[in-house]
Amino acid sequence: MLSPERLALPDYEYLAQRHVLTYMEDAVCQLLENKEDISQYGIARFFTEYFNSVCQGTHILFREFSFIQATPHNRASFLRAFWRCFRTVGKNGDLLTMREYHCLLQLLCPDFPLELTQKAARIVLMDDAMDCLMSFSDFLFAFQIQFCYSEFLESVAAIYQDLLAGKNPNTVIVPTSSSGQHRQRPTLGEASMLEGVEASLFYQCLENLCDRHKYSCPPPALVKEVLSNVQRLTFYGFLVALSKHHGINQALGALPDKGDLMHDPAMDEELERLVVRSRLHRTSRQHRAKEPGAFGFQRRDKLEALERVPSASAPTPYPYRWEPRE
Repeated sequence: MLSPERLALPDYEYLAQRHVLTYMEDAVCQLLENKEDISQYGIARFFTEYFNSVCQGTHILFREFSFIQATPHNRASFLRAFWRCFRTVGKNGDLLTMREYHCLLQLLCPDFPLELTQKAARIVLMDDAMDCLMSFSDFLFAFQIQFCYSEFLESVAAIYQDLLAGKNPNTVIVPTSSSGQHRQRPTLGEASMLEGVEASLFYQCLENLCDRHKYSCPPPALVKEVLSNVQRLTFYGFLVALSKHHGINQALGALPDKGDLMHDPAMDEELERLVVRSRLHRTSRQHRAKEPGAFGFQRRDKLEALERVPSASAPTPYPYRWEPRE
């Protein structure tokens, strides 16, 4: 059933908004790279499995960074996968350094850039040494803001520096009885003595930024809410406020609330099943080891059984794992 949102948009705009062409292009590339294996079970099944993985958010696992950051859905899927895979770090109360968190990110994306991890850690550590320890929740919510809004934050940083130097992107002309005069800008020396920039002026620039650009950015109403609570603020103060804002976390929709961050009943149930299965397997092996000649008879019986199965030597079906392209 088509949603009202889908019906309200032209076809080309809906396809662009959902990045459908990006996924179609990637699916065709995967198809061509693995056509010999895929030909065994059919192209239709391949596309079904591919788009099911996109819907489930598992399509980004072990993919190259260029693909992971290609769409907002990919970024949210990667963020959710990182949380679910390493949630036990926070559950155990472990504190890690920036480089240790980067190693965890590289387990899911081998070419994940160090610079992005450093920027996320700087939101938590501010002016502290970058080798300080951070909690999992602090790093995760800071990483969420930096990763999902990276392009937006680059533009925000440039605007902040302009405001700090007195280069107002939205110069206001104040009319007089004789002629219009530009509002006087503070010199760099005066601006550097102040703590950050004026919040209201900062918001005016960010509001225009959201209107001009199509890439992902926080909802303007929530940005206004963040900036309306202070008169002046620094750039990193702004990033910290974004990372701790409940509404922005909900708008992104990738992570649960901070109070529920360590709870994932579905994953806990799956892990419990794996633990029980591992224990049963270990107990069974220990029991067979006590029987005289058990391993020899078992191995010979298995070999004889495999020889009696005609399809035992046939190649296994393609496992539907999308490997990174060179």
